[in-house]
Amino acid sequence: MVPPQYYLLLSAAVFCIGLFGILTRRNALLFLMSVELMLNAANINLVAFSYVWGNVTGQTFGLFTMAIAAAEVAVGLGIILVLYRDFGDVDVTEAATMRW
Repeated sequence: MVPPQYYLLLSAAVFCIGLFGILTRRNALLFLMSVELMLNAANINLVAFSYVWGNVTGQTFGLFTMAIAAAEVAVGLGIILVLYRDFGDVDVTEAATMRW
């Protein structure tokens, strides 16, 4: 039986890797993957606390989070395709010119 502290440490590590990816990368695809890592870290927390408390509420919220993440990926890939079509690159710093 694995103690819940290990799950929380894993979740913190995955979240920190995702945060590092968001803060340091300029590629939109890597940016999107980093956001997905952060969402997966939240899912690990939800499932771990659901396991500790002995109910399925955290698992239910984890499923909803996965559905939202799938929709976020669809919208994010659409934005990345527009970025590539307009600028020829997927650099997120170029997106500032899209709003004008």
